[in-house]
Amino acid sequence: MTSDHVDCSVGNNHMPIYLSKVTANLSQIEESLPESIIAAACSRSGQRVLHVDSRSYYGGNWASFSFSGLLSWLKEHQENTDIVNECPAWQEKILENEEAIALSRTDKTIQHVEVFCYASQDLHEDVEEAGALQKNHASVTSVNCTEAADSACLPIEDESLRSTSCEIPAEQTPSSDPERTLEVNDVQVTGEKENDCDDNTCVPSTAEKETSENVPVSKDTAEQPKKNRITYSQIIKEGRRFNIDLVSKLLYSRGLLIDLLIKSNVSRYAEFKNITRILAFREGRVKQVPCSRADVFNSKQLTMVEKRMLMKFLTFCMEYEEHPDEYKAYEEIKFSEYLKTQKLTPNLQYFVLHSMAMTSETGSSTIDGLKATKNFLQCLGRYGNTPFLFPLYGQGELPQCFCRMCAVFGGIYCLRHSVQCLVVDKESGKCKAIIDQYGQRIISKHFLVEDSYLSENTCSHVQYRQISRAVLITDRSVLKTDSDQQISILTVPAEEPGTFAVRVIELCSSTMTCMKGSYLVHLTCTSSKTAREDLEPVVQKLFTPYTETEIENEEIEKPRLLWGLYFNMRDSSDVSRNSYNDLPSNVYVCSGPDCALGNDNAVKQAEALFQQICPNEDFCPPPPNPEDIILDGDNLQPEASESSALPEANSETPKESSNLKNPEEPSK
Repeated sequence: MTSDHVDCSVGNNHMPIYLSKVTANLSQIEESLPESIIAAACSRSGQRVLHVDSRSYYGGNWASFSFSGLLSWLKEHQENTDIVNECPAWQEKILENEEAIALSRTDKTIQHVEVFCYASQDLHEDVEEAGALQKNHASVTSVNCTEAADSACLPIEDESLRSTSCEIPAEQTPSSDPERTLEVNDVQVTGEKENDCDDNTCVPSTAEKETSENVPVSKDTAEQPKKNRITYSQIIKEGRRFNIDLVSKLLYSRGLLIDLLIKSNVSRYAEFKNITRILAFREGRVKQVPCSRADVFNSKQLTMVEKRMLMKFLTFCMEYEEHPDEYKAYEEIKFSEYLKTQKLTPNLQYFVLHSMAMTSETGSSTIDGLKATKNFLQCLGRYGNTPFLFPLYGQGELPQCFCRMCAVFGGIYCLRHSVQCLVVDKESGKCKAIIDQYGQRIISKHFLVEDSYLSENTCSHVQYRQISRAVLITDRSVLKTDSDQQISILTVPAEEPGTFAVRVIELCSSTMTCMKGSYLVHLTCTSSKTAREDLEPVVQKLFTPYTETEIENEEIEKPRLLWGLYFNMRDSSDVSRNSYNDLPSNVYVCSGPDCALGNDNAVKQAEALFQQICPNEDFCPPPPNPEDIILDGDNLQPEASESSALPEANSETPKESSNLKNPEEPSK
């Protein structure tokens, strides 16, 4: 078993990779965040891991795309064609003492996709994405129309979604930028630029990490004739500056994922920015919520009495478990009702309920609300004045980080390589192999499958929830300040019974997720209807559609909406294993993304499944220091003794430090 990255196709031409002689301890189908974490943990524990995925990109529904990549992804889901079955007679591969569990050939996790373009439709035939490896002219397809948008432009790209290769073009690895730095809570954090691939550990990024040095800037962007005038052709040209997440989440600074990134040292593969502000939508206006002690006392929207009230209540929330007498009588009522008993003004009740506990009037009990508020407060100050971090280049970086760790310790990755079925031994009732699209039988001891790959027969008794998602490109922030580089989170409460609060995350260009002068806005809520029906009322409250007649009007308060996407995503996070029909005991199911803000569910699921696969093994231990590794046959005692005399030189090397470290730990 080698640790080489295996890719089963080049461009759009599929070529078989012969895996019939591969025997793995763990075979995975798909690379979601939980699966990537499990793969890294198993590989680190010495298990042989094989990833097989019919998609051409990492992360599944946790992935991030450039703008053209997102349009290609949309085209795939519009067509919704079956995966090509290159082995139509795979049933003939099943022996008499075996039976097969067929896997799904279509992805049904994404529904109700609607695209709207509001920016100026000045698209010409020669408009191409700057820095693209393939220069294909884009055709235009109308997807949905509104009165505000004559047509929704959906260019069809001939290039594949994410062509993976172990060779990175020279222009993508500028020698003038050997390191990337990130300042978190006034602490300078430095990490290596992971653009170099070797033969053993190449896990290419699906997020198009392009800096101003390696992506040519179009003249239309550099010399905009009108202020704030962003056209659709500019979005296409600067498409590689976008990294658009399918799932919108943040990392709690004391959450399970941050702890895991630090413990495993996987954080060295990623960079993070602190969320700069928390907003609230009250009485038709967006306001900033004071969070830290300094913010509370510097706030101009709170009276002195309100400041004392708020600080007293937040102090109680931090230590509420030590004073059960103060909340025991209210355990059975909702948190919103409990807040009314605490002598808080309506303004403070709103801030605590929607912006700190991040729940609704009917969403949580008193205990759950106090626990959520305490968690919020505990995360303050670790890396900044808010509790949250965001990974540069998007949420899709996180699965790739763990994939990279898996590859370092010997994991094999096959993209564009579909699996036809699971092969089950009738006598033992356990899965013994999988059969791929070429009819090859791949043997393994354990099998990890993402829920979306299971067939309708296997999932006939499963009831799924849905997540409503919207992705918007706007021309300015929902709350204008002196700085245009704000990263914000806003919760808009539900107004009607049966609907849910909408979480809004607004990203600026410094997060490497959108072009300069624009903002990328993610809206998320639990579905009650289609995504557009759930989220469009909030979009109308916060934004106004772009029109040429308003471009000169500087009095418009709302940001202009340039482009929008709505879709529903399956939420399988609460599905019990017992809901699936006749799954062998050595086949483990990972869920897709959930609707929660954080990633705790993914980490908990990954650790639980890892303990089933590798009982009594440490979950994602830190890798050994390079100087501690002793190769077989090495007899270099003199050199070792000389190097051990210089411990300070090694410990001060900045490139060996993690991009995300525990600020409470003293520096060595």
